[in-house]
Amino acid sequence: MEDEKVVEHAAHLGETVLGPGLRALAERHPSVGEVRGLGAFWALDLVRDRETREPLVPYNASGDAAAPMAAFGAACKKNGLWPFINMNRTHAVPACNVTEAETKEGLAALDAALSVADEHTV
Repeated sequence: MEDEKVVEHAAHLGETVLGPGLRALAERHPSVGEVRGLGAFWALDLVRDRETREPLVPYNASGDAAAPMAAFGAACKKNGLWPFINMNRTHAVPACNVTEAETKEGLAALDAALSVADEHTV
């Protein structure tokens, strides 16, 4: 990892591609309540209402109550992105050796999937 500068690459990726890309998605999508992260580990909180920060789905939702996150996850998969979802949060955690082009491809897939989440906002 040291010889291949994996940690440095992950930091650079987060600073120049992943972080800015996720923040840009948050500006375009009302379903994104917060973006936070570092290096190659990021999280997006998905919300029904950005003003009140009401989660997109209730805590520990299942069945119909979990449908908005299920639809978001299905949209991710449809676009070739395997989502890491926990309740109303999705993570953007690419491999530390991912290229900038691959990261941008993943951001484009996430952009499309967030449009599905947006359908469940107020």
